[in-house]
Amino acid sequence: MDGSKVRTDTGAPVAAPNSDPSSRSAEYMTRAGRHLAGGVNSNIRLDERPAPFVAVRGRGAEVEDLDGRRYVDYVCGMGAVILGHADPGVTEAVVATMREGVAFAGQHPLEAEVAERISAAVPSAEVVRCTSSGSEAVHAAIRIARAATGRWPVVRFDGHYHGWLDSIHTAARSPEGGLGAAAPARPGSRGQPPAAVHDVLVMPWNDLEAVRSAAGLHRGRIATIILEPILCNTGVIPPAPGFLEAIRDWCSRDGTVLIFDEVITGFRVALGGAQSLLGMTPDLTVFGKAVANGFPMSAVAGRRDLMGTLVSGGVLHGGTYNGNPPVMAAARATLDALAADGGAAYAALTAAGRSLMQGLAGAGAERGVPVLTQGPGPVFQMWITGRPSVSDAATARATGVAAGALFADAMRRRGVRSLPSGRWLLSVAHSADHIARTVEAARGAFDEVREAGLGER
Repeated sequence: MDGSKVRTDTGAPVAAPNSDPSSRSAEYMTRAGRHLAGGVNSNIRLDERPAPFVAVRGRGAEVEDLDGRRYVDYVCGMGAVILGHADPGVTEAVVATMREGVAFAGQHPLEAEVAERISAAVPSAEVVRCTSSGSEAVHAAIRIARAATGRWPVVRFDGHYHGWLDSIHTAARSPEGGLGAAAPARPGSRGQPPAAVHDVLVMPWNDLEAVRSAAGLHRGRIATIILEPILCNTGVIPPAPGFLEAIRDWCSRDGTVLIFDEVITGFRVALGGAQSLLGMTPDLTVFGKAVANGFPMSAVAGRRDLMGTLVSGGVLHGGTYNGNPPVMAAARATLDALAADGGAAYAALTAAGRSLMQGLAGAGAERGVPVLTQGPGPVFQMWITGRPSVSDAATARATGVAAGALFADAMRRRGVRSLPSGRWLLSVAHSADHIARTVEAARGAFDEVREAGLGER
């Protein structure tokens, strides 16, 4: 396929995206930059190349930019879109609810219906509290854990992302303290006071000996351990055998609260989240993204006694927009669709993801470019590398960075939108045809990577 063209659904070629300042997308970014910081509302959106994506609509598994170009979409709202863009069932539910009102600063029946569905799908989620973003829900979970234990220290893991708020956002793990140690956290952003992460310790992911050592060293001191059960934010790295079990044992022995951050994996990898696939039971879970098919909803849920601190334990949690009717309508419709027919959507979603993983690896092999894919399917990581696997965040950050960025750029010019980081996200709307078109585009993109000499061996 000609790398200078992408194709519409009818097969008609259109010009590929570029940095042409006369394009409507470029013109828009110039306009947006006058009054929006960086022209965007999230720093992450500045990472996309050759320029931030300017969308005008999405339907199913495809999105259209301001210049009329259509793309097979594997960004899926950073994982929030699980059923597909503008899903008719979700749209109809939201529109019907909005006719009755948007915000009451009071309760309404949809809140209980959504909470009941979450609890039914995830047994560890005995009680639910809804909020509007993953960062907020993480903040609430940590506050609950500290109140329940009467302790301050928090343990987190290198490469995991738990939102941008001061109390938990940290820089990459420092080697200070030696290999395997629980190292003191450092702020991850300018303007973030060091004191905010004074009680945060950062450990390496998948280092079982580090967990055992820290469990002894910090016996009885830790308020909470928070982690992504599958490390999606840095490489879609599964836990090593026995790793989560050792952490669960540590928490159970010491009365430490175990928080699973399932903002990405919750309702994406399975109806019961990653915890159901891994056979693990956390004390609290944070959900977000896929729970409402792109509408801004998150939740913290867990043990009844812990969640009870919000009612009788003096723990403050608030938010004007929490549980608002349109978002609850979207969540109910999304959860009903995902649970239908015994969760049949997940079989198709997982099969599509695995088919794409195999197709990308095969296309790379055809073109003489080594490719590694790993992950459960609905979310996975692709590296251009000869490594057989990646099991830690430091390796994930250092592997095939330039090649991955070039590949994502080349794919976008061929009508496929994916993240430069190499994380791929699918929706129920992705079909076999979408997968085939993506693999075909990948062949040409891999040719560019090989010709640039970036195919890491």
